[in-house]
Amino acid sequence: MELVLDDLPALIFSAGSSTTTTTTTTTTVNDDISWDDWPSPHLNWSHEDFHPFFAAVGDHYFATPPHNIQNQSSSTSSTTTTTPEEDPTPPTKFPVESNRTQRLLHLLTAAAEALSGDLNGQDLARVILIRLRELLSTDNAGSGIERLTNHFTEALNALLDGDATFPRRSESNQFPYRHYSAAEVLTAFQLLQDMSPIASFGHLTANQAIIEVVAGERRVHIVDYDISEGIQWASLIQAMASRNDGLPPPHLKITAVTNGKRRSASAAKETGRRLSDFAASVGQPFSFRLCRLDQHKRFHPAAVKLVKGEPVVVNCVLNPGQVGYGHGSVTSVGSFLVGAVGLRARLVTLIEEDIGAAAGEEKGSFLRRFMIELERYMAIWESLEAGFPKQGRVREMVERVILGPRIIGAVRRAYGWNGIREPIAEECGEWMAAAGFARVGLSFSNLCQARLLLGLFNDGYKVEDDASNKLLLSWKSRRLLSASVWTIPTRMSPSPSPSPSLAI
Repeated sequence: MELVLDDLPALIFSAGSSTTTTTTTTTTVNDDISWDDWPSPHLNWSHEDFHPFFAAVGDHYFATPPHNIQNQSSSTSSTTTTTPEEDPTPPTKFPVESNRTQRLLHLLTAAAEALSGDLNGQDLARVILIRLRELLSTDNAGSGIERLTNHFTEALNALLDGDATFPRRSESNQFPYRHYSAAEVLTAFQLLQDMSPIASFGHLTANQAIIEVVAGERRVHIVDYDISEGIQWASLIQAMASRNDGLPPPHLKITAVTNGKRRSASAAKETGRRLSDFAASVGQPFSFRLCRLDQHKRFHPAAVKLVKGEPVVVNCVLNPGQVGYGHGSVTSVGSFLVGAVGLRARLVTLIEEDIGAAAGEEKGSFLRRFMIELERYMAIWESLEAGFPKQGRVREMVERVILGPRIIGAVRRAYGWNGIREPIAEECGEWMAAAGFARVGLSFSNLCQARLLLGLFNDGYKVEDDASNKLLLSWKSRRLLSASVWTIPTRMSPSPSPSPSLAI
């Protein structure tokens, strides 16, 4: 049954306000938001009360600031969320037409083109990248497009250093997302949530579908392919704990899938500890378990401990910035999605980045795929410039901790390399449809929630219901990411895996 609007859970993070207290677990939202100013063909804002939707995730889930970010103080009894100080420099624009910008982009494209060729091309790419670094080092801050070029330059360098024909760097350098502490990553994600809907759009869409499908259940079991820092589940815990149907919140169990490496298991355990502490603080019954992929990075449903009668939800977020050593590969993701059948999952939620090509379009060489990723991140950079133009430490931290590693992962995805010389899974939604997974229609409440989230940001963002079970987030005409909802097939149909030419 679809939930009515007044029963929508408080899933949306505090994107419109950063005012918090240090002693409570909620974030206040400014009361002077004018809902009437948000145009919508579906809702009369003056007759709807949506303020309850914006109850925040408990601040102490994001509470520990990284050591290199200075706290801001306030003279009142409340303090603002820990954020870096802003540089008062004027807003910058994307000088795409400038000679310097054209030169940077030309060299970047030439380096990618060289990598598309033979081994001699790799030597040429190194020379071009050295020249790019020289040009970029003249201004450490630089314009937005210069910083973006720098991230792609580093991504190409990392690709060369990780190739089997060249000496390898350490694991931490190959996967720089792991350079940063959990506190830094959590703080950067919180900052990004205040800057852009890309940080929470997919999570909120998936969580709303989960809330609806398990309504009235006493227990809920979520099997999560890549739990990362657990940010998605903090909002779900908050929503379950704040339900207003008069029933006690269901027991929530999360099983996190790890890749079998010690570091992966250790990070997942730390995430579980934070989620457990947060759940206890809001009165949400909660338990946490781990499940390892096998030595071939395949998922086995038998490794998940199930309780009879509990509904199972399978959640899969494909983020190239966190892919490594088989996690995110075709084999791994394919076995996980097929494993949903063995788990008899009631719901499968899928969040993936849009890679830019239309369905069935040939994406071609590495150069073509590289350009798709470059165009995608240029759109993201443009959206951040439009809504958050100042060059301060906030932007620097978000770019360094979140976006930079994602760019490295995206370039590796374009090259078809994830640490074990195996293509990375993509376009899984198309594969799921071909394999017989059934689409679950998204509710009107879910669509409204997505539009409300976008209303907190610039007009350039838009949401599209690409299919009955899928929402797309775009910046202007450029698609950024999608969230879709499925149920398992009664019988698996023969189909290709989530990548051309490979079988599950």
